[in-house]
Amino acid sequence: MWAASCLASCCAACACDACRTVVSSISRKSARIAYCGLFALSLIVSWILREVAAPLMEKLPWINHFHKTPNREWFETDAVLRVSLGNFLFFTILSFLMIGVKNQKDPRDGLHHGGWMMKVICWFLLVIFMFFIPNEIVSFYETISKFGSGLFLLVQVVLLLDFVHGWNDKWVGYDEQFWYVALLVVSLVCYVVTLAFSGLLFHLFSPSGQDCGLNTFFIVMTLIFVFLFAVVALHPAVNGSILPASVISLYCMYLCYSGLSSEPRDYQCNGLHKHSKAVSTGSLTLGLITTVLSVVYSAVRAGSSTTLLSSPDSPRAGAGKPLLPLDSKIEEQEEKEKSKPVTYSYAFFHIIFSLASMYSAMLLTGWSTSVGESGKLVDVGWPSVWVRIGTGWATAALYLWSLIAPIMFPDREF
Repeated sequence: MWAASCLASCCAACACDACRTVVSSISRKSARIAYCGLFALSLIVSWILREVAAPLMEKLPWINHFHKTPNREWFETDAVLRVSLGNFLFFTILSFLMIGVKNQKDPRDGLHHGGWMMKVICWFLLVIFMFFIPNEIVSFYETISKFGSGLFLLVQVVLLLDFVHGWNDKWVGYDEQFWYVALLVVSLVCYVVTLAFSGLLFHLFSPSGQDCGLNTFFIVMTLIFVFLFAVVALHPAVNGSILPASVISLYCMYLCYSGLSSEPRDYQCNGLHKHSKAVSTGSLTLGLITTVLSVVYSAVRAGSSTTLLSSPDSPRAGAGKPLLPLDSKIEEQEEKEKSKPVTYSYAFFHIIFSLASMYSAMLLTGWSTSVGESGKLVDVGWPSVWVRIGTGWATAALYLWSLIAPIMFPDREF
């Protein structure tokens, strides 16, 4: 017993030292990645608690106050939502604190890039506190998370557009036949996969002998958007590129699948009900990977003045900065550095993490469970379906607008 106690104390001391070392090594340049690491930690904690916290939560009277104890799935969902709520509040508070930061002289700039030990402790305390709040607050958070998740999917679209346009411009900029052929091949592959995907959707969600008009409508509308993307992008007045159109087409088809797969398991037109477990695991893994990648991408791209996160007054990162300042002017140079405008919007940067917290919670809970007054699971699959389908339509509208807006308003910069 004494040896085990000593071993536990040594492990705890080593863990604390490791945490202090990691926190102290976070520099100004690596702060954005550190926020991504904290977000990834919240996903790991949510996943672990979803698997192990149910027996403990059943014994908490302020959580399990129902006449009949809910099943294990309800407590798993509740644990994920409470961690997500703590994560959401942490980044939302940071977002409000960072409103109006214009230059690096602002004291809040130091809060954004430093104070990591304090921030990690505050995050930990917030997550713990969420397990002491009433179920009604968690239920309300679950409801608004569905709409926050839709907003996060739209942010993903903007980031995807930014990435694809950058990819297209880079290959076109080489001005060589090989890169033009590569661009065409990638576009054709995306279209082939999109059309094959649509055929699979018809097979799974519009089976013969069943009245599945709504599902057919969703798939056909997505195919119409795919056709419109190609026609508008290749129109001489638009002078667009086929690569962004093909990638957005594939993404819209994926959103259509995501919406259809969220239909209730007992719905006759949901062809995935026989493989629900395997599909749920695959969708969850793919969704979490996509979420982490999009959050990391937004963090890395935040330093660029051409992106969504940039402050309107910010210059390009490193612009006008001498490579080798003279030693006699080091202090003056440091003062100029502090007076520089920030290179991106700190407030909006944290809002992305807030929305991502909502979206990850919906992924981990399957979008399909909620708590009722009786403590039983309530099927809310259809709201999830419409959130995802609506996001797909909003994606199509946003992309089409990005193509025709420069023609409609030639005097504005888009």
